[in-house]
Amino acid sequence: MDYQYYISAWVYKVLKQADRDFAGFLHEKGYGQSETKLYKLFCFSRLNFGKPRLWKEKKLFEISEHQISLQVSFDVNEAASNFIKGLFLSQEFYLGDKFNGIDFKVTGVEALPEPIFAETMQYRLQTPWVVSLKTENDKHPQYLKPFEKDFYELSVKHIAEKYQNTKGKVLDGSTFGFKLKTGVNEHGIPLYRKPEPAKWLEESRGWKRAGFLMKPGTPEESRIVGNLFDFELSAPVEVHRMIWNAGTSEKSSSGFGWVEVL
Repeated sequence: MDYQYYISAWVYKVLKQADRDFAGFLHEKGYGQSETKLYKLFCFSRLNFGKPRLWKEKKLFEISEHQISLQVSFDVNEAASNFIKGLFLSQEFYLGDKFNGIDFKVTGVEALPEPIFAETMQYRLQTPWVVSLKTENDKHPQYLKPFEKDFYELSVKHIAEKYQNTKGKVLDGSTFGFKLKTGVNEHGIPLYRKPEPAKWLEESRGWKRAGFLMKPGTPEESRIVGNLFDFELSAPVEVHRMIWNAGTSEKSSSGFGWVEVL
């Protein structure tokens, strides 16, 4: 079962219960001024529930763990962060559709330490990085693979635009350096290389496709597909803090682009 859509909806619901205006701000406008691109303030990890029993024929999994963890991060200041943290404590919610799901109760909320940021950082994607392209002739977006044309340019452009819309500061694409992990050398040191339309990257085992089903069971149901890989990013420290807090991908508030530092 793809549960990311339900988690995203739950986060918005918690915010709405506490402050209708703040939730509306998050949901309708994100953190910026653009009328067409909505940049969201938060991202979340996969659920940590051990090794579930899979029911492939039903596309379900059975959880035996009694305690499950989830990380949710907001790109907001400390005061807002403390306020938000208090909202989730003791929350009860149902995760699933009208046929299958599980009841949860939040029993603890704790703040995780922030990593030490530098201008060049290495990350591992825990949820897919989505890079989409839609032309006038496309009915649906194309979800690009790392070796396809425009992948690098659109990846960097999205980060720069997200930073501009959340922080109000303009960054040129040349400010960034973005490389995918291609392997390790004879000493076990990771090797990184700029993504490009090339045969070596198409055949590389350093990335894989992954996606989530959004709005399942509704007329708006769709599958969004991204890529999982390790990467190196060179950018101002505040950009690293932003993607750590709010994801590096498009659709981060739906759980895409969650990263961990390597």
